[in-house]
Amino acid sequence: MNSSQIKHFDYIFTGTGLAALMTVYKMVLSGNFADKSILLLDQDVKKTNDRTWCFWEKGDSVWSSIVLKKWDSALFANENFKRDLNFKPYQYNQIRGLDFYDFVFEELSKHSNITFLNEKVTDINELETHVFVGSEENRYTCNYLLNSIYTSSTALSQTKYPVLQQHFVGWYVKTEKEVFNPEQATFMDFSVEQKGNTRFMYVLPVSKTEALVEYTLFSENLLSTTDYENEIQIYLEKRGIEQYDIVEKEQGSIPMTCYPFWKKNTKRVLNIGTAGGWTKASTGYTFKSADKKSADLVEFLYSSTSIRMTAFHKRSRFWFYDLLLLDILYRHNELGSGIFSSLFKKGNPSLIFKFLDEETTLIEDVKVILKCPKVPFIKALFRVIFLPNKFNLNQ
Repeated sequence: MNSSQIKHFDYIFTGTGLAALMTVYKMVLSGNFADKSILLLDQDVKKTNDRTWCFWEKGDSVWSSIVLKKWDSALFANENFKRDLNFKPYQYNQIRGLDFYDFVFEELSKHSNITFLNEKVTDINELETHVFVGSEENRYTCNYLLNSIYTSSTALSQTKYPVLQQHFVGWYVKTEKEVFNPEQATFMDFSVEQKGNTRFMYVLPVSKTEALVEYTLFSENLLSTTDYENEIQIYLEKRGIEQYDIVEKEQGSIPMTCYPFWKKNTKRVLNIGTAGGWTKASTGYTFKSADKKSADLVEFLYSSTSIRMTAFHKRSRFWFYDLLLLDILYRHNELGSGIFSSLFKKGNPSLIFKFLDEETTLIEDVKVILKCPKVPFIKALFRVIFLPNKFNLNQ
């Protein structure tokens, strides 16, 4: 293809995951980008239920129509205690990946300025006046590129910031008997054997006979698929659940790191989603963070008269809080159960959610932080602030 055939767009999104689709959807809803040509490139056609997103919310949101299930309460447990968490005024929401994709693409299909192409991106090259994008099939240019293709080597090849993973396998099971309470989720159940890690079960019941049962770790290294599935089977059997069908499976690994992905942003290229550090580093939660940041991004793109993508990111004190927790979990992964248990044993669930959403005041921050064990965080604070090579992971 010669240069005269290269098609130009105002914006190109490389990768159409959660962050990209949220952003384009909100661009469309705003009505401020109708005169802008937008191209979405992804090798995945987004026609399968490849993941589940959960988030807590007060009242309704733009995504309410595709919420599969909401819970007002959940169980938190470890080997020593159980607590029913009352989420009010929040509700815990579950959205299936396929429902989200269908919802967004149905709206995007109504707008002639939006183009989606099922192509694998192979090359991105920023020039002074535009960005060149190559796929296996075609070549394009754009004024601005928004990239959500995550390259794991970016964070894993450095030693300044810890990199853990929130990794999991989930089974959607359907039982013969009524064994689940559809009115209560299991938020974190640390009663499972920890084996030197931070490990818990996560159960989202949608009826008395149907639930997503997920085995999750916050740790550095992944397990074999068999290891995850054996733990799910053991967990179900201990609860007397032996007759069930596995309707669907999901598996994933979400990076948990305070690595400053935004430093990779340039004048015309902005990394978004996991590639841009949009995932909540201390928990691996993505949906709510992407919802907020995509709204901020749409406002940024519209209001900036002379856009420099490097100006979008703003670091907050919550980044520092996450850094302390990840420092602890990287060095002493076995402490995770104790930290989360101390937080939820007597803490106010709605205040904790507000804190994790990064919406608390400094005084509210202190109320949450004081629930955590003091010694590990004081040591982490010392390492971060006072050690000359403060983030050296070999120390």
